[in-house]
Amino acid sequence: MRIARSESIATHALLILASVVAVFPLVSIVVSSLHGVAGSSGGLSFASYSTAWAQGRFGSALLSSALVSITVVVVTVVLAALAGYALATMRVPGGKVIVALLLLGLVLPYEVTVLPLYELLTGWRLIDTYWALILPQIALSVPLGVLWMRSFFASVPVELLEAARIDGTSRLQSLRLVVLPIAGPAITTLSTVLFLFTWNEFLLALVLVPDNPAVQTVPLALSFFSGAARSSDPAVTAAAAVLVALPVLLAYVFLQRRLISGLTEGAVK
Repeated sequence: MRIARSESIATHALLILASVVAVFPLVSIVVSSLHGVAGSSGGLSFASYSTAWAQGRFGSALLSSALVSITVVVVTVVLAALAGYALATMRVPGGKVIVALLLLGLVLPYEVTVLPLYELLTGWRLIDTYWALILPQIALSVPLGVLWMRSFFASVPVELLEAARIDGTSRLQSLRLVVLPIAGPAITTLSTVLFLFTWNEFLLALVLVPDNPAVQTVPLALSFFSGAARSSDPAVTAAAAVLVALPVLLAYVFLQRRLISGLTEGAVK
């Protein structure tokens, strides 16, 4: 009994320590951002947020990030659901080769694709456009999405699909009416992960949209802003970082239960 209690105390202490380590950087940035702009009176102030918003023009960057992230998530989830369902429930010619290629695409460092992508998109005259951000990130997200949805669809009982076919539904109708309604946790988890990856993407934006502020996303806008403001007020730079991280934080807060349920459901299956 004492051993179990000691293990419980040690586990809780370790979790508390890990939580403090994880939360401390965020808290320190928020506190720094509330110190006010240089030259203002002491105490907490939100003036640095208004200054960062006006100087950094983050409104346009937030809209660009939202447009790119939502488009990438929607298109990737649709493609992943269709391809994953086919690979899991049908005899696809070369299916094992396709899965192997998807695994290769999943483990291949995407940094090695940046220069070929730049040359390709330059030839297509898509540099400094939304397509330069959307198309590559869809291609980079599809391997994870297909393998994720294939794993879920493979766990669906065969009897459920056979019953649907006996009722006269086609394969596409079985996917839409039978399988997708129970795939909510898997789709939500995949969408959340893709949204976080896409929102935080920096390298592709830096290389593919360096000269068009109208389509630049928030990580790139924050980089340019912090570089330009490095010699001025750190409170304004901290406020800009909070503005950039806030949408991701809110998305996680609202979706954390579905995210965790999707992860645990996949682990149990």
